[in-house]
Amino acid sequence: MDEQQRPLPDDFFTDWKDREALAEGMIPIIGKLYRQSNISTYMYGNSMVNKSVTDIMQEHRFVRQVEHNEISEFDTFPMLEGITKLQLGPAHIDLGKMVVKFQNSNGDGRSLEDFLTDELSDIIGSQIKPLPEPQDVVLYGFGRIGRLIARILVDKAGGGDVLRLRAIVIRKGNVDHDLEKRAALLRRDSVHGPFKGTVRVLEDQNTLVVNGNPVKIIYANSPAEIDYTQYGISNALIVDNTGVWKDTEGLSGHLRPGASKVLLTAPAGDDIPNIVYGVNHDQITEDRKIISAASCTTNAIVPVLKCLLDEFGINSGHVETVHAYTNDQNLIDNYHKGGRRGRSAALNMVLTSTGAAKAVSKVIPELKGKLTGNAIRVPTPNVSMAILNLQLGRDTTVEELNEFLRQKALHSSMQQQIGFTASTEAVSTDFVGSRQACVLDAQATIVDGNSCVLYCWYDNEFGYSCQVVRCLEKFAGVVWPSYPKKT
Repeated sequence: MDEQQRPLPDDFFTDWKDREALAEGMIPIIGKLYRQSNISTYMYGNSMVNKSVTDIMQEHRFVRQVEHNEISEFDTFPMLEGITKLQLGPAHIDLGKMVVKFQNSNGDGRSLEDFLTDELSDIIGSQIKPLPEPQDVVLYGFGRIGRLIARILVDKAGGGDVLRLRAIVIRKGNVDHDLEKRAALLRRDSVHGPFKGTVRVLEDQNTLVVNGNPVKIIYANSPAEIDYTQYGISNALIVDNTGVWKDTEGLSGHLRPGASKVLLTAPAGDDIPNIVYGVNHDQITEDRKIISAASCTTNAIVPVLKCLLDEFGINSGHVETVHAYTNDQNLIDNYHKGGRRGRSAALNMVLTSTGAAKAVSKVIPELKGKLTGNAIRVPTPNVSMAILNLQLGRDTTVEELNEFLRQKALHSSMQQQIGFTASTEAVSTDFVGSRQACVLDAQATIVDGNSCVLYCWYDNEFGYSCQVVRCLEKFAGVVWPSYPKKT
């Protein structure tokens, strides 16, 4: 990537205020494109929708740091204005990459207007939607992952033409005002912060209105009790967040009237495909009725392993996950059927097992029998780390390995799965809310010949939930034209 250089400003404060004003002016344009035209704008893979002024400025700063260029709001604002002058159909447009492509080619002698007209010609005047009709989605279970998926689905509702959260299935709590308590857990989260929007409780209708989206709350003890058509729901995708059923027979119980397909947010058994979006999502075919989104750790390690396997080869390796504690552990010492997990999660590092290393072979068959794994649960509520200790198929260097993964993080089809940080000060809380399946910590990479150790952060709650929603979109048949086009 050619570096785009800009002289340092003579007056940093004035420069900041000028860029701040441009970022402020971008917000209503981005929002209008999103809600009226279903056009989502990105900055090197990071969504610019529903972001604050400083969020947008930080996204620009991130690109300058990792891409070694001087892209700024002075470049992106005119590009965004130019996009609004074209009558475009639904699409995903990476504003940052569009700017860099224009700059690197010097427009090929074209004006910005001509460049945009040529680059986006396929969708000028297009009326083609990502889905012919909106797709109903039902969340079965409303725990940590269920609530985060709900946040993401509402946040991505756009003009309402794609995935629509229609209902949530839960067991009736033995308390008064059960619905208000569920709403409170959606509004406020000790890890992920307050919900960016409003939640209205219609207790007499068993309904939550979330940012204008009516979501029916269905009380049931099992799928067999539900007829979704009674709630005006049809052809729904059911997202099972309970993990109670993990095989075809059990999960088929969700295929009730009004439901057509099931996605499990846990590793599945028998012949159900375990999907890591970005690697084997091509297995989500039209005839599939049941799929699994695998586990958070499998999603974190598989994209990196796949890239390394294709480029360097992998002879063997060990995966150690340093994992935040979860609800299946005890807050204080108490009986637990699992080994060691009865001890206080908030006070102890707990050595336990992980099935992620074996699960890799269900996604990447070439690695069957080549990886071992273990896990250490640690006293933090979210964000985990996968340590990949690998014997590669050839020698390499720290510089080559880091640059290879930096390019994958910024310019490959796995941009949504692999993130990259070169910060010497990064710690776990910095990755709360990360939308990538994992983020490589380049400062920690170790290489000795063909032996390497890679450290990958991952938000085991939110990052995983983003992967689940990507699987959902593929399951529903959502197709977004993306720009700039890959060459």
